[in-house]
Amino acid sequence: MAAKGREAVIEVGGRALTLSNLEKVLYPATGFTKAEVLDYYARVAPVLLAHLADRALTLRRFPDGVGGGSFYEKNCPGHRPDWVGVHRIGLESGGGGEAIDFCRIDSLAALTWVANLAALELHTSMARALAPDAPTMVVFDLDPGPPASVLDCAEVARSIRTVLVDLGLEVLVKTSGSKGLQVYLPLNTPTTYARTAGLAKHLAQLLEHQFPDQVVSQQRKELRRGKVLIDWSQNARHKTTVCVYSLRAREQPTASTPVTWDEVDAACRRGDPELLTFQAPAVLERIDALGDLFGPANHLVQELPDLG
Repeated sequence: MAAKGREAVIEVGGRALTLSNLEKVLYPATGFTKAEVLDYYARVAPVLLAHLADRALTLRRFPDGVGGGSFYEKNCPGHRPDWVGVHRIGLESGGGGEAIDFCRIDSLAALTWVANLAALELHTSMARALAPDAPTMVVFDLDPGPPASVLDCAEVARSIRTVLVDLGLEVLVKTSGSKGLQVYLPLNTPTTYARTAGLAKHLAQLLEHQFPDQVVSQQRKELRRGKVLIDWSQNARHKTTVCVYSLRAREQPTASTPVTWDEVDAACRRGDPELLTFQAPAVLERIDALGDLFGPANHLVQELPDLG
């Protein structure tokens, strides 16, 4: 590494990168610096890239850290190195009309370049870039309305799992890294957003009917207090969810972390939300011990069920 002033030049995978403001604190409450953000993404890359490389990526950048402003960026910056590729995806179904050049982050060097932009949060689509109209999974995004908490999300997640497991399906769960949980039904079989959104909406309304004091399926704020929103609308071509292992812009450097259903059960049983909250160092330790718990999202083949 060659340092010059507030910059450092490093080689990653045969690519020269200039890193800037390495000592800048991006998480003031903990003193977590840009250098630590870069280190986290470098160490998580072996599992993260499998979920990132072939999907449209929206960056959420925090140039002044989590205490400052942020902005979302869909079009890959024009000043990118020529070795950072793009996924060109048409805005209309079928690939027509105006297109967006999303960053293609398929290497450690590309991931390091993105992290150096202070892109703390990485948000990906439900479909692969080569088939943008064909989602590979269904997501149930669980968002607690205060005073509900992640533990209430965990109870709702278990109810979603019960319905789908009874249909012979395997279901994954991860923390959002923020306030809630996200339940995923991997498919990796041909389907459409109309069908995946339809299933998610149907199940959300079913649970809302069964547990009216706990669950809501509509976005309206006045309906959400003390309940868990099952946000089925995330199953749309133009929507993204935070990528697994992405950092979040919270007070602490938390990350979206896959968990086991045993861990969800334990958190509910013990009433301890900390069992479903993970900061960057703990995420790396979990990967070392457990591997990529979210791996099946990429390869598990399941048919979209018909709930009738």
